[in-house]
Amino acid sequence: MPASADLPPLRDAFHTADQKRAYVRRLFATIADRYDLITGLLSFGQDKRWKDRLVSMTGAASGARALDLACGTGDIGFHVAARGARTVGLDVTLRMLQLARLKTTQNDRIAFVAGDMMALPFPDAHFDLVTSGYGIRNVPAIEPALHEISRVLKPGGLFLSLDFNRPANPMVRSIYLGYLTVVGSVLGFALHGNPDTYRYIPESIRRYPGAPRVCGMAREQGFTACDWLPVLGGLMAIHKAVK
Repeated sequence: MPASADLPPLRDAFHTADQKRAYVRRLFATIADRYDLITGLLSFGQDKRWKDRLVSMTGAASGARALDLACGTGDIGFHVAARGARTVGLDVTLRMLQLARLKTTQNDRIAFVAGDMMALPFPDAHFDLVTSGYGIRNVPAIEPALHEISRVLKPGGLFLSLDFNRPANPMVRSIYLGYLTVVGSVLGFALHGNPDTYRYIPESIRRYPGAPRVCGMAREQGFTACDWLPVLGGLMAIHKAVK
């Protein structure tokens, strides 16, 4: 596993889509073993509750085909599978998939595969449901990823996504990003010896178009309807889009 000291400078992570792709892949390989801990800390301990809320909105049932993108260690995918859906968890980080597989039991209706959200290894109109936790913000380019999600969904299929939001209010945004920068710096230094490790999160939010614009992008990429649910006063958001 690469050390965080080997990460490229954070200031270079967002110049081009290729640079963001390379940075994100190395970053998540670095933090995989502490991923569950960090998501809990940075979400004020609410991460599990938010994911449960997303899963409750899926309507997943026995016989449905579901795909969980940027699945990490499998939290959302396991909950969808527990509702009876035949579920695939996809992530670009092999260590994340290794950790997810350690959680599986003989009765789990879930499989894990390595893959890229920008080029999904599945046929058209294959899934009834696609979910993602903290995935859309981290792709090199949002529009191609949404196009791929639309492609693999059946007509009438549902896409649900949980992620940090970019608050529209400048004062709220400044306080929010300041908090994430300070806490991320402390955690990055304490856990990896590099304060930049988790400063990626507020820097990615600065460049994120925000929840309303993501809905607009979804409609442009083949979704007939999209709405978003404010979470934590709008600091987080759950998107719900229908193909």
